[in-house]
Amino acid sequence: MLRTDVARERTTIGVAIDLPDPWGSELTAARLAAGDPAAAHVPAHVTLLGPTVVAAADLPAIDRHLTGVAARHSAFEVRLRGTGTFRPLTQVVFVAVAAGISECERLHEAVLGAAAIETSVPFPYHPHVTVAHNVAPEALDAVFADLAGYEAVFAVDGFALFEHDEGGRWRSHAKYRLSPRRSAADQRR
Repeated sequence: MLRTDVARERTTIGVAIDLPDPWGSELTAARLAAGDPAAAHVPAHVTLLGPTVVAAADLPAIDRHLTGVAARHSAFEVRLRGTGTFRPLTQVVFVAVAAGISECERLHEAVLGAAAIETSVPFPYHPHVTVAHNVAPEALDAVFADLAGYEAVFAVDGFALFEHDEGGRWRSHAKYRLSPRRSAADQRR
């Protein structure tokens, strides 16, 4: 009788908007400096779908779904500004998404539309860039203060599907390009 490896039948995925450099490197470095061990394995990003366990056999269907999501959504601009926190509910400090919120929300909802993605989200979706998670309160306070004046603006032209390996590291599985940004005149047509 053949024994199947149950761990290989399931995989953990995430969907996120990567932050381009220099901002991605800056915010990953800030997370490392805060003592957050996840920073060594997870680059700075805006989450569209948090870590979710799926059947490995469903990855092709998820890939097709995400390709369709990207085709139906246009590129947009994100502005990051200042810090926020989810304390006391969770021990998280983040850099806030100040513009591009509705576009991130629409992408998040569309990503969740895949039949193969079954997830229960414990909190309402709030686009942000985590810069400290589950570290000492002093470290949370310090990164909150250090990045209070942080500001960045960048174009978002796509998102990525990641798989988490056994060590918690993110591996890029696929990248998806959003449709080119349409002008206001094109949108009225």
